[in-house]
Amino acid sequence: MTWEPERLDDQHHLTEGDPGGMLPAVAASAAQVRTGYRQAVEAGVDRLAAQGRPRAIVVIGMGASAIAGDMLAAVCGNGAPLPIVTSRSYQLPGWVGANDLVIAVSCSGRTEETLSAATEAVRRGCTLLTVSGPDTPLEAVAKQASALHVPVPARGQSRANVWLLTAPLIVAADVLGLTRADDGVFESVARALEGVAHQCRPTSESFVNPGKSLAMELADSVPMIWGSSRVAGVAAYRLACQLNENGKYPAVFGELPEANHNQVVALDGPLAERDIFADTAGRTIRLVMLRDVEEHPQVARRREASVRLAHDRGVPVSELAAEGTHPLERLATLIGLGDYASTYLAFGYGVDPTSVTAISELKARISQ
Repeated sequence: MTWEPERLDDQHHLTEGDPGGMLPAVAASAAQVRTGYRQAVEAGVDRLAAQGRPRAIVVIGMGASAIAGDMLAAVCGNGAPLPIVTSRSYQLPGWVGANDLVIAVSCSGRTEETLSAATEAVRRGCTLLTVSGPDTPLEAVAKQASALHVPVPARGQSRANVWLLTAPLIVAADVLGLTRADDGVFESVARALEGVAHQCRPTSESFVNPGKSLAMELADSVPMIWGSSRVAGVAAYRLACQLNENGKYPAVFGELPEANHNQVVALDGPLAERDIFADTAGRTIRLVMLRDVEEHPQVARRREASVRLAHDRGVPVSELAAEGTHPLERLATLIGLGDYASTYLAFGYGVDPTSVTAISELKARISQ
């Protein structure tokens, strides 16, 4: 596969190369926020308040469903009065018990790891909240346990429904007093995503389209994506996953300050070297720095020093800045741009962004 940037402004290619409709799904993120919020309210998530604040919240899920848990923890932030943990496993952590709230999230409602852990939560007597499409095995688990279930009208791949899956979790956090997220906050987030969608629309040419521009920067490099806060760290992880799934492309995720204790050494490695006499440019690492308006002062210093270190070694750098006041809004500006960039990267390589053949083949092999 070769990178052909002219494909990004070829409207015919953007249509024909997207049979699964990933680009329209990304553009629908704002609608997902509004729908997810409405579904959570109508499902009666506010009833969680009557049970009191749990000892801990454990979100169980895989892929984008698990990222919803990461987003919940980032929005609640370091000031949260209880632990918020994401579990990506068939089993719950051993310490989880009747005093804890378990939130099981599955786009399809059929994810085997999530069903296993949700069933275990019922056996342990945990308070259970489930989020999935309607009429699914996960909803059946919730009904059998007389637990709350939020049915969401998910379509297509799980990763294309991340806002639909995340909104009910943020509503639950608001109900429990872990963050402030009323209808005004959700509307601000939706408007922020609409703004990203307008800037990154397919008809906007590459030189003024931030999604296409970022895709062009990432192409033919190995992105090393760092976040400078919990919010930016989740967005960095999401971008790495989207590059993997949409672009079938490798990427490395890190968060400051931890990345300064290991990944930074790659700036002195073989992929950081450039041969100025080579006929064609070799594949090198690119530092992609996601920054937030709320950073620990020492982390801000580390971020600035890391960028200078990369520049000093000739390693290309892309910097993205979160915008907005509420942490969910700041997540939206970073994740929205990354979702578009990963999709455009796929188009530039002539790759179908929706296809996940390797995942399907793996599932088939382990089911035999």
